[in-house]
Amino acid sequence: MDRPLVALVLAGGTGTRLYPASRPDRPKQLWAVGGDRSLLAETVDRAAFADETYVLTRPDYADAVREHAPTAAVLTEPGPKDTGPALVYAAHRIREQVGDCVILALPSDHHIEGDFADTAGRAARTALDGGLVTVGVEPTRPATGYGYIDPAGDPSAGAVPVAEFVEKPDEEAAQRYVEAGYLWNAGIFAWTPDALLAAARDSPLAPLVSALAAGDPADGFAAIDAVSIDYAVLERATDVSVVTAGFEWDDLGSWDAVGRLLDSDAAGNAVLGDAVTVDASNCVLASDGHVAAVGVEDLVVASYGGRTLVVPREQAQRVREVVARLDGA
Repeated sequence: MDRPLVALVLAGGTGTRLYPASRPDRPKQLWAVGGDRSLLAETVDRAAFADETYVLTRPDYADAVREHAPTAAVLTEPGPKDTGPALVYAAHRIREQVGDCVILALPSDHHIEGDFADTAGRAARTALDGGLVTVGVEPTRPATGYGYIDPAGDPSAGAVPVAEFVEKPDEEAAQRYVEAGYLWNAGIFAWTPDALLAAARDSPLAPLVSALAAGDPADGFAAIDAVSIDYAVLERATDVSVVTAGFEWDDLGSWDAVGRLLDSDAAGNAVLGDAVTVDASNCVLASDGHVAAVGVEDLVVASYGGRTLVVPREQAQRVREVVARLDGA
């Protein structure tokens, strides 16, 4: 490419759907799942082909981020307000420090196997034309925990325009989307700073863009609500294209996803930590101590720091309801 490629790793979330293992004082991106290295460290390594790497996080996590990603520059956002404000803020700061470049935005909590660099390169080269680019993944099942992308054309032919972004559907709608050739929205993006900031000026993030230009990021964050980049910018923009991933992908945002990543026993049980199963099947057991499951099936049992979660595996996304109730207590 004729300009630098900057990998931007988002690592400011608290991972509420992996409660009780992931909490504000120990976010999921800083612990290992099925390996010896943290999710953040693996993500930074995956982006080693970039000319520069930045990690965007919250101030409380900055020191820990530097330990897990010592080769990356660290940016701290003024406040936790979802991916929309975070990505706009990072684009502004990276443009100040690097200049004209292409940003490849990566969540820090994904499991990826295969040739990630090839897909990332295709997305980055597409972004050179000045549009916004997202990466879509061919679905392997009608998942209700992911957003979907409707490609306006044959995505196997290369980058194609996005016809529509769809929020997380119910099971019946998810089945229709899979049959219709929709792609999972992986939350991986490519754009130039100028392209994202220009699109954000015509979105609910406009006050933040103005405040950043005036040198008042804190005021900008105070003036806006928490919002995802998809809802705030991508769903409103007219020049958005999608590149189909050439790798296997999973979002490690739920205990069910962790269970898919781990090796399972003959009965389909996945274990993280110390556990015993007796006549149990298709369970996810995770603990920093010890758990036992007897005569049960299709459950998640997670116990960390004196807190225990039990939920049907197919309802693992509902863990956020527990966190919301605890936060409101």
